[in-house]
Amino acid sequence: MPKRLFISFSGGETSAFMCWWIMKNLSDRYEEIVIVFANTGQENEETLLFVKKCQEYFGWNVVWIEADINQDNRAMSSFRVVDFETADRSGRVFEDMIKQYGIPNMDWPHCTRELKARPMAKYIRSLGWDNGTYHTAIGIREDEIDRINSKWKELGIIYPLITDIKTTKPRVNRFWREMPFRLELKGYQGNCKWCWKKTTRKHLTLIQEDPSQFDFPERMEELYSDINPRPKAGKTHEDRVFFREKMSTIDLRIMADRGGFSPAVDDSVIYEDQADFDFDIDEQDGCHGSCEIDFEEMAAIAADQQQNT
Repeated sequence: MPKRLFISFSGGETSAFMCWWIMKNLSDRYEEIVIVFANTGQENEETLLFVKKCQEYFGWNVVWIEADINQDNRAMSSFRVVDFETADRSGRVFEDMIKQYGIPNMDWPHCTRELKARPMAKYIRSLGWDNGTYHTAIGIREDEIDRINSKWKELGIIYPLITDIKTTKPRVNRFWREMPFRLELKGYQGNCKWCWKKTTRKHLTLIQEDPSQFDFPERMEELYSDINPRPKAGKTHEDRVFFREKMSTIDLRIMADRGGFSPAVDDSVIYEDQADFDFDIDEQDGCHGSCEIDFEEMAAIAADQQQNT
């Protein structure tokens, strides 16, 4: 069994609970454990504060990284190591990615790949960790079991919140309720301010609560909607927008102004004694609070790096 463990820390409560549980229960299995948080430049400030508090309270050595997008050569894109103070909050990292790859959306879901998977793969590779020499821990719960990678064993992925300690969202909430701090975000807010994977109802709720959260995607659509570096075969060009049903940020703002919808549910305050409550009402095909990276693609990236060195 590999003696190294890479933990992808998304900055969410489930991911942090997994980190805590691993350090308490699995640390004797591994000689080296590395926890990495990838900042996209569009995280809620509360997410960054939560990662910082976890470091300080639990004594974790979390490595903060950001994508370093090479505008001239995609293959040369890499990572930079940052910290709480130097982490990008302006969206520069996200905008650099859009300049190279275009606006991400349901048809072009490349933001997690370029802002999380590739930088993490390159960071792990920089440590000398080759494919097959380490496990990767992902914070997916038992109530999200449909999200696991079908090739998880071959890829060296572990899901401790499914295989070791059967964990649900209410159980995670209970854990953090008993801690001296928690992520100060509502469940539907998630780590990314305006993640395009969220359901439309979540977006409309967020716009009504704080319209400024969507200033960045609106500006990106104004500046870069025509960037389409790799058109799909047989498809004519059309300007890209971020959101479901090919809606733009302006479309969402208009819908939010009209009202007439039920606000999204805050599942961060649902506990185990309320298990009959349908807290998954906005989860199907939506953002689950944090973007878990595609480790099948990450493994392929790492293998490619290994062959080219």
